[in-house]
Amino acid sequence: MRKPLGAALLALAIAGAGAAPAVAAPVDSAASFGKSVDTGSVTSVVNDTVASTADTLGQVLNSPKVQAVNFAGTVALSNCSGSVVRFPDSEGNDPALVMTNGHCLETGMPGPGAVVVDRASSRTFSLLNASGSRVGTLRASKIAYGTMTDTDVAFYQLTTTYAQIKSSYNINPLTVADTHPVKGTAITVASGYWKRLYNCNIDGFAYRLKEGDWTFKDSVRYTSACNTIGGTSGSPVIDQATNQVVAVNNTGNEDGERCTVNNPCEVDESGNVTVRQGINYAQEIYQIHACFGVDNKLDLSASGCVLPKP
Repeated sequence: MRKPLGAALLALAIAGAGAAPAVAAPVDSAASFGKSVDTGSVTSVVNDTVASTADTLGQVLNSPKVQAVNFAGTVALSNCSGSVVRFPDSEGNDPALVMTNGHCLETGMPGPGAVVVDRASSRTFSLLNASGSRVGTLRASKIAYGTMTDTDVAFYQLTTTYAQIKSSYNINPLTVADTHPVKGTAITVASGYWKRLYNCNIDGFAYRLKEGDWTFKDSVRYTSACNTIGGTSGSPVIDQATNQVVAVNNTGNEDGERCTVNNPCEVDESGNVTVRQGINYAQEIYQIHACFGVDNKLDLSASGCVLPKP
């Protein structure tokens, strides 16, 4: 499994690369998973950084659509990425939410069947503007929800409202789409940790995605252009046409292994297993709005809420 990378190692890698990505805060001690920050050698981190800069430049020059998607509302965690999100019915005076992966929680990865609800947290997040510059620090009041069962998602409730964030930083939240994503859609995976935009399309959907002891349902599969790396975990997957968030980035098959950690496999309705080395995945979020009601209050018993319960 991947572990967070020490600040000194990251600084050394950045210095060697010449083109610096976002510098993370000191990392948490909790283990990470999927696309959280890698513990590879300094060389591997430097190579990833150089590739990230070159790839991003090429995407910007060759894909005009990327201009519609930027970093506004994304956040950098100590070991992952995330975003300030709202649901279609959220209001300005509601406490704001940050969405990331369940495996990015500072409390450690939830085991299969485990669900974290309403747990106090004072975690901080670096808020980015459209160009990817840090404009402020947001603080959590609690982990509203987190799990790695059926999906891989976590929501932090902040100490500030959407209106206060808008007033202080002129940043709007990203809206979570409430319809199932569509195959072929042009998307951007926006990593606040690396300040990098990955552009590709939705290639299809995995009925079940099995990774180690965890199983995710109806996962989004990217085309190969979205070659996400460690630190992109929790990034919003943004529909380039609507600018709405359609999924949350979480994992990919790195080594071609079958159903192991960092090497998820697809399992179809008949139990057939497919391994796609180098292909990356995200988890759908379109049904989650049913679980959050007035004032962004979590209600797992609400009609239409399919999130796993504790």
